[in-house]
Amino acid sequence: MKKKLLQLIILFAFYSVNAQSEAVANPYQKNNEIKLNLLAPLSGAVEIGYERFLNKHSSLGISAFKVYDRSKNDDMNYYISPYYRYYFGKKYASGFFAEGFGMFTSIDGKKIYAADNVTFTEGKDVYDLALGVGLGWKLITKKGFVFEANTAYGRLIFNADKTDHDQVVKFGLSIGYRF
Repeated sequence: MKKKLLQLIILFAFYSVNAQSEAVANPYQKNNEIKLNLLAPLSGAVEIGYERFLNKHSSLGISAFKVYDRSKNDDMNYYISPYYRYYFGKKYASGFFAEGFGMFTSIDGKKIYAADNVTFTEGKDVYDLALGVGLGWKLITKKGFVFEANTAYGRLIFNADKTDHDQVVKFGLSIGYRF
């Protein structure tokens, strides 16, 4: 009887240790990330982003882009872009990824040129939605710092005829922190 009780206790101890190691696979796993795009200031704008990881291979995020220098970027005013990403890397939410995004954007209206073909007037700002896809790559350090490069392309859906543009392009070279 004592032998069977001892075997049962040992079996239960090994089972509980195994169950705990499965429940807490990575105690340092962090599911939130903030980023700053380093390329945006080159076009007279600022872009920040937030990403929430759903699991090892997928995440949801949102980025906001605002132009502050109209002399460098005279067409785009701002955009807010939610996205879904799927990661193909072996580490948690890193490596090569593909994304699908939506975008609410404000773009300058059509430029209407005068008869001299030099002066023009600009129509009022156009608000529109865009849908698109993108590709990128993300590196995460042990300390939680993030380096990301991405590009994306999309098309305006509703008001493309009211502006000089019917497409949107996103480029990013970002640094951030995962917490």
